[in-house]
Amino acid sequence: MTEHMQDVMTFLSCMLFLYASRIDPKLKIAGTLLAALLAMMFVRESDALLDRYVYDGAWQTIVCFILVSVFIFLWGKFSTIYASLKAYSETACYGTCLSGVVIVLAFSRMMGRNSFWTSVMGDHYMRVVKDIVEEGTETLGYTLILISAIELVLICRRNRARALAAK
Repeated sequence: MTEHMQDVMTFLSCMLFLYASRIDPKLKIAGTLLAALLAMMFVRESDALLDRYVYDGAWQTIVCFILVSVFIFLWGKFSTIYASLKAYSETACYGTCLSGVVIVLAFSRMMGRNSFWTSVMGDHYMRVVKDIVEEGTETLGYTLILISAIELVLICRRNRARALAAK
């Protein structure tokens, strides 16, 4: 259940970042990069499913395809990458997203290390405790990312409405 919820949150975040990139020209590159990151996270989270129904290691091929697509998208736009990322860093949702990414990519990985749990629990080591903490931490990170994606869409829609009203 938890992993399915993480898949849903990752997919929704990806779609929301992609939507935000389409409605705010200043955030087009930043939104697309965040959408690509979340797409890669979604594919990685779906590893077991891909191994079972496609082939073992299919996630790596899909992630490479996403990376190549991102490089093709960015080709010739190198001068605008910094401006778009700077514009995103000035939004209210930037810190929330960054916190979520750090939790998912760094903190949950540290909390999922067997060596950490065996040193903490000693002879009373229970894998289920490690799994609960690791998955709970990942869910917290994905929740923060989803909240930031929703907030970014709201910011972009507000900015778009203001721009249309000013015309």
